[in-house]
Amino acid sequence: MGRKETLLVDRSKLFREGLKTFLADSPFPAMAEATELREAAVLVREGLAPDIIILDFMEGNPQDLEAIREIRQLRPDGKIVLLANDVSARKLTQALDTGIDACLVKNITSDALIKYLGLVMAGERVFPVELARLLIDGKLDGGRRNGTSSHNGLSQREVEILGCLVNGDPNKVIANRLKITEATVKVHLKGLLRKINVANRTQAAMWAVNNGVDRHCVFDH
Repeated sequence: MGRKETLLVDRSKLFREGLKTFLADSPFPAMAEATELREAAVLVREGLAPDIIILDFMEGNPQDLEAIREIRQLRPDGKIVLLANDVSARKLTQALDTGIDACLVKNITSDALIKYLGLVMAGERVFPVELARLLIDGKLDGGRRNGTSSHNGLSQREVEILGCLVNGDPNKVIANRLKITEATVKVHLKGLLRKINVANRTQAAMWAVNNGVDRHCVFDH
């Protein structure tokens, strides 16, 4: 994969310094840091081109959310990772709406962080089990779950894959769990995205929650 440079955005200088020191010996060294998201957006606007932006934002703060959208627009190929003290259902929804690639909490281990960053750079959306459960328990649809069990003509295998998406599993894990190949997972995933009329696996996970498919998911991490 090679080295991928990182932009760190956090209000805590101590946290940024600690993370910068840790990442220095990893495949994801920090190239720059910022205190606020608006400052980070200015850096990217002026030509900074990080491969990964690790950030936190204030829940419900329109300026923070707009800054993330601007960074996404300026760096469409960059990966944006939320690394927060905690993530509420509302904050997770806002993160998904701004196009963030991963939602992580700061109490994960350093080894786990490197693993997740690697998955993100490989093109996966990363939402660990405890955050995937927020999709279920948080009732993202304005506090109301659809409550229907209609699965839009999905096969049992497609329903199982949807459950794994809610669980936050990457394709390799899904393949191992269901004892099929990754290529087969990709074929099923393409078909179910078309059937439920969504654009990506994150939207599919949200659809699954609102349509009761999460009941088919087993959390075994």
